[in-house]
Amino acid sequence: MTAAVDQPAKRGFTLDRWTLLTLAALAMAALFVTGILMRVLQESGGTNSYALLAEAFLHGRFDVDRCFDGDCAMVAGRGYVIFPPVPALVAMPFVALFGPHFAGFIIIGLLFFAATLALWWRLFAAMGARGDTRLWLMLALAFGSPVYFITLRADGIWFFAQVVGLFLLTLALHETLNKRLVAAGIAIGLAFLCRQMAILVVPFLFVLALDKDEGLFSLNRAGWWRKFIAFAIPVAIALIAYFVYNGVRFGNPLETGYSYIVPDGHSYLGQRIAEALFSPRYVLFNLFYLFVQGFHAEFTGPLMTRLAGLDSNGTSLLAASPFVLFAFFLPWRRDVVIAGLTALVIGGVTLFYHSNGYSQYNVQRYTLDWLPLLFLFLPLTLTSERLPVFRLLVTYALLLNVATMGVLAVTSGG
Repeated sequence: MTAAVDQPAKRGFTLDRWTLLTLAALAMAALFVTGILMRVLQESGGTNSYALLAEAFLHGRFDVDRCFDGDCAMVAGRGYVIFPPVPALVAMPFVALFGPHFAGFIIIGLLFFAATLALWWRLFAAMGARGDTRLWLMLALAFGSPVYFITLRADGIWFFAQVVGLFLLTLALHETLNKRLVAAGIAIGLAFLCRQMAILVVPFLFVLALDKDEGLFSLNRAGWWRKFIAFAIPVAIALIAYFVYNGVRFGNPLETGYSYIVPDGHSYLGQRIAEALFSPRYVLFNLFYLFVQGFHAEFTGPLMTRLAGLDSNGTSLLAASPFVLFAFFLPWRRDVVIAGLTALVIGGVTLFYHSNGYSQYNVQRYTLDWLPLLFLFLPLTLTSERLPVFRLLVTYALLLNVATMGVLAVTSGG
C-alpha cells in the first residue's frame, strides 16, 4: 500500500523530491563552475613549469634555466622538467604570445574540461544512457570525481598534465568505439606523453575495438591484423619519441629524471624520493587513502575548535565518490573484465608509488588513470530501479565537494 505522503497531488503545482534533488545538484554544479571562474580571475602566472618547458622548446632546447616547482632535475648544471612533454606543446602558442609567466593555464584547463565533457556526453549515449540517466552520469563525472579538482588546479604542472591527459584518454575511448583506430592510437599515444600510466590502457582499447565475435588473438585473419597495425603504429611512435626524448636529456631512454631530483629532506615526500620512487613500504598508506580514508577536516587550538584545513592527502575514492560502488553490478563480459583487470594493474602499480597525489582535497586524483574505464560501463548498471540510489550518492559526492570548497575558502587552503 502506497503511503499518502507519496501520492501525487490532485490539484496545484508541487515539486517531487527527485525534482528537488536534481535542482539542488544543478545548483551545486553552477557553484563549481563559478569556483573555476573565480580561480581564473585569481591566477597570477609563474606557477606552472610547463610554461618554462614550452619556452625552451620555442628556443630549440630541452633544458630550462629555472623551475616554478620542486620537481625539476639538475644534470650537469642544467635544469629539466621531468614530466612528459605534450602539455608543454599545448602551452607553446600561449607562451609564444605572452611569455613564460603566462597566467592562463586554468582557462586552458577549463576548455579541456568542457571538451572532455562533450566527448563523455556522446560516450554515455553510445553506451545506452538516455535522459535523466545521462545527466546524472555527467554530474558524477564532472563534479563528483577528481575531474573537477584537477581543472580547478590546472595552474600547477601536475594537474595540468592530468587535464590534458584525461581529454586525450577520453578521445581515445571515443575514437575506439567509433572504430577509428588510427585516431585512437594517436590519442592514447599523446595521452601517454602526458601521463605515462596511459600506456597500460592500450590493451583494453584494442579489446574494445574488436567485434563481439572476434577473438582476442586472430593471427590468421586479415581484419584483425589491419586493426592491430592501425592502432599499434601511432602508439609505437609515441613510445619511441618518449625514449628518444629521455635519451637526449639524460643519456638513458628509460630515465625520466626523477633520480636527478635533489629531494627536500624536510617533507615526507622528499624523504620517500631519497629512499625509493617505488617501495612496498608505501602500500599501506596508499591503500588506506585509496579505499578507506574519509573526509577529514583538521581542527587546532587549545580546545580543538579552530578549523584549520583539510587532509592534503585527500579522501578515499569510495568515501568521496561512493557511486563507483555501482561497478558491483557490471556484467561479466569480455570488455568489462579487461577494463577491470587494467584498473587493477594501474591501481596496483600506483600503490607502490612514493606519492598518492599530494596535494589534493576530497579526491584521489591518480584514479583518473583508470577511472574513465569504469565510467564507460556505468550506464550498463543504471536500471530504473537503481537510478534513484545513484542520484543520492552523486548528490552526496557533490555536497562533499561543496564542503571542501567552503573549508578551503575560509582556511585559505586552496
